Amino acid sequence: MNEKNITYQNKDVISKVLAESLRGKSLKTYGINVPKIVKVLPTNLPEVEVNELRLDNLFLLEDGSIAIIDYESAFKKFNRNKYFSYIARILRRYENEKIYDIHLRLIIIYTGDIQRSSIATEYDVGASKLLVEGVFLSEINSNKIKRRLTSKIKNGEDLTDEEIMEFIILPLTYRSSKDKQSSIKNSVELAKKIKDEKVMVSVLAGILAFTDKIINDELGKNIKEWIMMTKVARLFEQEKEVALAEKDVELAQKDAEIANIKADKDKEIADKNKEIADKDKEIADKEARIKELEAKLKKAEVQR
Repeated sequence: MNEKNITYQNKDVISKVLAESLRGKSLKTYGINVPKIVKVLPTNLPEVEVNELRLDNLFLLEDGSIAIIDYESAFKKFNRNKYFSYIARILRRYENEKIYDIHLRLIIIYTGDIQRSSIATEYDVGASKLLVEGVFLSEINSNKIKRRLTSKIKNGEDLTDEEIMEFIILPLTYRSSKDKQSSIKNSVELAKKIKDEKVMVSVLAGILAFTDKIINDELGKNIKEWIMMTKVARLFEQEKEVALAEKDVELAQKDAEIANIKADKDKEIADKNKEIADKDKEIADKEARIKELEAKLKKAEVQR
């Protein structure tokens, strides 16, 4: 694999781009009143079962609460098992970090396939109750948003934060799988025409994150490659390289310190060994002189 491909597949950079893109954004555009996103959290949670499905997104919100965000294109009552599992895994992660006082929100984004009247937002199993905050994309006027975004980008106008969030979610507002795929492709091509590169990257990273379950592998790869070719991603890559270089310097300094300590210890041991050797020689010399004297005394006695 060449260096270029390694850079294109750098998940750390893509994750940082996504985190920067969504920081400070609000989900109110989707019809749900929750605080703004302040941080994108990692979704690599402790496994409960080996076949566990991974959650879509995990966000730290402005009020300190943690939002689990998943999306569904079909309502299935047994999905509650998956949601309970998400919660258990998140609690386990924070308990491992000795953090016990957390407030979780479960936000499910229902794609254009699902109507509000057809789903349940509360699961009461007696020992536990699960409350879902639902986002219903079927209530969003897809074509109206598409026309407005297309017009603003064509005219070189700036997009608001709300329009960026609309742009990100637009492909999921359509009902059929075919329409979703078509919208992802069209949205990506439209996003590439945004004059502000930082906003363009925000939209592309958001689309990549929110359509992760349905996006075509090749298109997903193309989006990552496009993002990695932008100045914004290159800056993140440079920041990472600088951080790694600083870490290498820090490790080299630590290694030098350890080497110096080891050299001092080795010298101390060598000095001790020399001191012991000198003592041993001194003792050996004394023993030799004693034997020599004893021999002389014995000879003198014999001569007498």
